[in-house]
Amino acid sequence: MNFDAITITDIARELHLSISTVSKALRDSYEISETTKKRVLEYAQEHNYRPNPMAQSLKKGHSKSIGIVVSNIDNQFFSQVINGMESEAYSQGYNVIITQSHESYDLEVQNVNHLTHRAIDGLLISLSTETNSVEHLKKLQKQGLPIVFFDRVSSEIETHKVIVDNFKGAYQATMHLINCGYRHIAHITSSAITSVTSERLSGYKQALNDGGIKINEQYIKYCPHGGMDLNEIEQAVDELLALKTKPDAILTAWDRITTSTLALLHKRKVQIPQDIALLGFTNTLLADVLNPSLSAVQQPAFEIGRKATEMLLSIINSKRPVTEFETVVLPTELFIRSSTDKTYKPDQ
Repeated sequence: MNFDAITITDIARELHLSISTVSKALRDSYEISETTKKRVLEYAQEHNYRPNPMAQSLKKGHSKSIGIVVSNIDNQFFSQVINGMESEAYSQGYNVIITQSHESYDLEVQNVNHLTHRAIDGLLISLSTETNSVEHLKKLQKQGLPIVFFDRVSSEIETHKVIVDNFKGAYQATMHLINCGYRHIAHITSSAITSVTSERLSGYKQALNDGGIKINEQYIKYCPHGGMDLNEIEQAVDELLALKTKPDAILTAWDRITTSTLALLHKRKVQIPQDIALLGFTNTLLADVLNPSLSAVQQPAFEIGRKATEMLLSIINSKRPVTEFETVVLPTELFIRSSTDKTYKPDQ
């Protein structure tokens, strides 16, 4: 299944112009009127014309490259996802081009446009925390670009998706805190518009309900940039610590939020878990050696990347249009360590 890249010939035919006129218009030649240039450029942009020699290889399905969009590669979750993607892609003879959105919608759109102009055969994408419109992706999919979502997905586009059981992961984590005797459990999460945030928030709330604990909206804090902005996390932590009834436990929903919250609590001389227990979603390899060791919900990041790539390549290599899609939900794993253990005694 190939992503349709139009040519100068296509533009000339549709606009009833000569190939020479279109070519000169695209080069901004003085020989062509401004009105004609405007018509040609608008049509070219609207229909994804790529003025580079790789366009022909893409049209024939021979570029053997796939594009990847993640928020940031220094996040251990995403770096492990990329490892899985590279493993699967390389095993099938494909190369990968990796870009970072840094949780910016504008940069996500820019990256996607850049990747399509590099003549990729397909796109793997985890949406930024600012993304509340996927029109840029709908347009490309309509033109034939195979797209697979992972982690943060959109319900507006029919395609393969690979996620984890965010609801169950947050539910199990919150129930663990309840079973340990914590009753004032706060939740620091990311942008309210992402699929991951809503699913984990639902799991947190359901566990509180099942545990007979009233939901306190003051205990729920949003960090719109998913931990990229330390000030947002700092504000959330300080607002929780300023409450008349401070939380006795915090569930953090994103990798960077988890490790930053741990550091901020240490900085404010909050004893973990004696004053406040901490449990978070994180794939950090240092969870065992942190002080105290960190109870965490871990995601199968490598498998997410590998599976998403496998599904994308199945679309790319299909001889017929793919019309049936699957959402793969992988399990999370809860690791219990000292940061939620009421009997924990720090080394003297």
